[in-house]
Amino acid sequence: MPIGSLRETSLHAALKTWYARPGDELEAQVAGYIIDLRRGDTLIEIQTRNFSALRRKLTRLLDDYTVRLLHPIAQEKYIVRQSRHGQTLSRRKSPRRGLAVALFDELVSLPELAAHPRFALEVLLTREEEISREGRGGSWRRRGWKIVDRRLLDVLGRMEFDRPGDYAAFLPAGLPPQFTARDLAEGGGYSLDLAQKMTYCLRHMGLLSVAGKRRNAALYERTA
Repeated sequence: MPIGSLRETSLHAALKTWYARPGDELEAQVAGYIIDLRRGDTLIEIQTRNFSALRRKLTRLLDDYTVRLLHPIAQEKYIVRQSRHGQTLSRRKSPRRGLAVALFDELVSLPELAAHPRFALEVLLTREEEISREGRGGSWRRRGWKIVDRRLLDVLGRMEFDRPGDYAAFLPAGLPPQFTARDLAEGGGYSLDLAQKMTYCLRHMGLLSVAGKRRNAALYERTA
């Protein structure tokens, strides 16, 4: 079964087709696992969300292989509402724009792997459709509408993170030598929750260390 939930199957399949090159092996069997793409000695996995589900698999594969993890972030999104029979009722563009820094929402599940010399992460900035249908099982927050699929419309850009130092690009200029997660949030225009995930990840990558405390908040500094 493809990695990811059923509502992500269309996006997952489309990204696999978009990324594949002639000679790649699709759905390759390696070390007891099904791999999305095998390109020579490199194993390529596509994960739209829930990185924690990959922890055991990636840890095992990195013992012997180079692994590249692809993660799409919707830079542009269209919300499509359908009847329970699949008829399109409306389509509108979401005002929200996904940013590459959102990768930390998922990377927080396995930050130590980002420091592995055979691991790389590639973020694909996408244009997508999010398909919702009315009926049972819908979220109360969405007033009964349930997200049933995500569809790829285009890939607008890509960012590669081949080594821990690449993630330091998200640390905003002007940070003091010692700073808190709140300082990071304010300096980068991030939410405090995202900034806390960033400091957690960057510590596990060896890019930040704890230098002390300011009141009850940890103070961080960059490592050499």
